[in-house]
Amino acid sequence: MTWKQKIEDVQRHLKVAKVDGWLLYDFSGQNPLAREFLKIPSSQLATRRFFYWIPTEGEPVQILHRIEQQVLASLPGRKEIYLKWQELESSLARTLKGCKTIAMEYSPRNAIPYLSKVDGGMLDLVRSFGVEVVSSGAFLQYYTCVLNDEQLQSHLDACDLLDKTAQKTWEMIADYLQKGKLITEYEVSQFIANEIAVHGFMHESHPICAVNAHAADPHFEPRKEDGTGIKRGDFILIDLWCKRQTPRAVYGDITRVAVADTVLKSKQAEIFNLVRKAQKTATDYVSRRWSAREEIKGCEVDQVCRQVIEEAGFGEFFVHRTGHNIYTKDHGPGAHIDSLETQDFRPLIPRSCFSIEPGIYLPGEFGIRLEHDVYLNPDHTVLITGGVQESLLTLL
Repeated sequence: MTWKQKIEDVQRHLKVAKVDGWLLYDFSGQNPLAREFLKIPSSQLATRRFFYWIPTEGEPVQILHRIEQQVLASLPGRKEIYLKWQELESSLARTLKGCKTIAMEYSPRNAIPYLSKVDGGMLDLVRSFGVEVVSSGAFLQYYTCVLNDEQLQSHLDACDLLDKTAQKTWEMIADYLQKGKLITEYEVSQFIANEIAVHGFMHESHPICAVNAHAADPHFEPRKEDGTGIKRGDFILIDLWCKRQTPRAVYGDITRVAVADTVLKSKQAEIFNLVRKAQKTATDYVSRRWSAREEIKGCEVDQVCRQVIEEAGFGEFFVHRTGHNIYTKDHGPGAHIDSLETQDFRPLIPRSCFSIEPGIYLPGEFGIRLEHDVYLNPDHTVLITGGVQESLLTLL
């Protein structure tokens, strides 16, 4: 897509959103979402405030400091050059004259902190010109988290490796137990990390292996010095994520659970079945609404999933959102499946990917989280990636 085509595409979104334009602003990298859209490389020297205005109709405008006039050199639009702060404010006033509503990387009441990249002082300045500022979040997704065909394949490759690595991990743990040998949570985590690395993939942080009560901590990190060993009868959770070591590759992210025994405890089976029911209910809701071409907001999917667990009496033990956007970072910039930690009103859009991962965490006992990924095809079919765990595994 050329810049001319991209601007025309943005203007179509602006007309749907019924705003007068989009004001992209950054200072020293504080707005990575704007930089992603504007395709400003991390190596680009940009230490002064700059703006890029895309009106609903007409030519874009660049507002640039005199010593950094080349920051937006590859983009279309006329330039407004400032040196003094008074000149910057005058340029903004001229650019926004006649506008009533404009979009910026802003979230009312900080409802979605991932979107709140414009500081309060800048919002004060922009509003002083008599305009209302609304969030760019709904349409910004189309330029920051949509997968092309190559990226989709990279996601599928990552999910395939994760699925195989999870199975190898269970086999390795079972082998240790059957031979009466000790293996620790940390060593399992390192085994997973090594499997990811030797196949040419990478991860942002180390995989998780959590046993018994440790699994009741959603962000437990196994450490070498702790040395917690896995023994017969233990409950085990593994959480693993990775992407190819290539530019623009997209993550896969899964969580699996098992019991190091021949039989399950009734409470373990009960909680597993409830978490799986919640995951399936949420996934089916997305699939049904998507195939019917109905809008789906991230917060709505979280509510559907959460209701299953709350009605069963375990709501207080589901202590995180249902899922997150997945892109070149494991937690991407698009709509999250969340009505708990934030109220993510953004719609789920074609060619985007996200996790569905409900969990129930019982302090002092164990925690169960089940995670697979979902990709929304533009033909309104849904692709579940990373595999689906239908039953609680026994390793012996």
